[in-house]
Amino acid sequence: MPELNGHGRPRDLAALLTAGIAPAATAVEATPVPPARSPAGQAPAAPASGAAGVGVVASLPGQLPVDSAVVQELRDAASKQVTAQEAACGGRLSLEDKHQLARSVVSRLVAEFAARHAATARPLTREQEAALRTVVFDTMYRAGRVQALLDDPSVEDILLDGETVLVDYFDKPQARGRALFASDAELVSWVNEMASQSGHGERQLSPGSPSVGFRLPDGSRVQASLLSRRPSAAIRRHRIQRTVLSELADWGTLSPTLVQFLRACVEARKNLLIAGDMGAGKTSLLRALGRAIPEWERVVTLESDRELYLDEPGPGPYAIAFEARQSNGERSGTGDLVGEVSIADLFPVALRYNASRVIVGEVRSVEVVPMLQAMTAGGSGSMCTIHARDHASVIGRLIQLCTEAGMSEAAANHLVAHAVDVIVYIRLVNETAVGGRKHRFVSHVREVHTAMEGGGPTTSDLFAPTAGEPRAMPSMPPSFLAGLETEGRLDPGWLLPAHAGWKYPLQTVRPL
Repeated sequence: MPELNGHGRPRDLAALLTAGIAPAATAVEATPVPPARSPAGQAPAAPASGAAGVGVVASLPGQLPVDSAVVQELRDAASKQVTAQEAACGGRLSLEDKHQLARSVVSRLVAEFAARHAATARPLTREQEAALRTVVFDTMYRAGRVQALLDDPSVEDILLDGETVLVDYFDKPQARGRALFASDAELVSWVNEMASQSGHGERQLSPGSPSVGFRLPDGSRVQASLLSRRPSAAIRRHRIQRTVLSELADWGTLSPTLVQFLRACVEARKNLLIAGDMGAGKTSLLRALGRAIPEWERVVTLESDRELYLDEPGPGPYAIAFEARQSNGERSGTGDLVGEVSIADLFPVALRYNASRVIVGEVRSVEVVPMLQAMTAGGSGSMCTIHARDHASVIGRLIQLCTEAGMSEAAANHLVAHAVDVIVYIRLVNETAVGGRKHRFVSHVREVHTAMEGGGPTTSDLFAPTAGEPRAMPSMPPSFLAGLETEGRLDPGWLLPAHAGWKYPLQTVRPL
């Protein structure tokens, strides 16, 4: 074992780092910005920052004044030197020490390249050299040229193709820049390398498997495809990964009364369906509701790609996270995709874990039937999300999915009515294109009633907008409130006008 110096690191490494190798500038890691009260009393942005503007065409982070081949050559050279120097230290470096060594090697190699480059072309600026160092290191250990965008806390979505990169922000207009990758093959190579690093080696983008989905190390979700005109990849960042209900009130998604109401619904073991349009914040709310489950309970989460993170440290119950698996593109003699494990396939496995609740990240296909059956067969307090254009179309969407899964409409009506207790609808108002920001808030909470004879299930409002207030305000019938008082310990005082308002005024550019 190598001898350690006073800082607990091998003496050989300390010698390597001081033997004429200048330390590289450390890349800045993105850290969550804690919510803070706006001077004007407006709800603070759920961690984000940035100035608003209109029609931005940006030179985005990750775009460099050198060819991608240069980055690859520097990366290859740095990797060889790091491997050799790590072996000289006995091959027992910690990850932190290995990264420190890599930054030093990259710094020296980039400095040498910049000197050669200046002899034949315009010299790189100090900022360009720093950006090149960062990209080379990120290509070795992180997400390469995409990492600079992932480190921006206001970025929500990134779309990559062979021609452009398109970036959606929380609080400013969409930005468009030139492609981060020099060729389609380079983008495909990046996708497959990231898929391998994510632990999903079976998810490789190829003609035999033209669409893949996986997670990046920071939890961002990637969906890549060869089915578009040119290879493309869509990245969804999870800016908020350990949300609790009180934080959603701080960020304007919930009112203080809704926080108390939803916590009471969780404690009363109501089956909850979180609905909304794409990007409305359904997963963030579901994650916060999961964290509100008592810690002595045991739950299972079922997801196509892991996004809830309820099995990681934090408040909430003991959770076992199951994740679906994509096939390798091959089909068996019966036509089934080899290696595929769907969310519907996971239900029988999950139920054998004797969990008190089942949480499904999103129902979008045949898994709706086992989800609803679990809700009616002892899985009270279960939860899931679903896409829906508006609050009035949620029941119809559920019925549609059930019938597409092979159920008759009458059976689907009966199952939905007996499975779902409460629907929570989140509305998204996107004003980034007109100088505002994205507003996400609960607009409706509805109780689901048993199907009428020969008809479908009905709903009634528990919370709904009022004149001049597009966000959910209480309109709860006494019968529902009585149940929450006894089972969920909801203090009815929260429903009084003095307490039922929202924490911040809704300040929008255009009236809603």
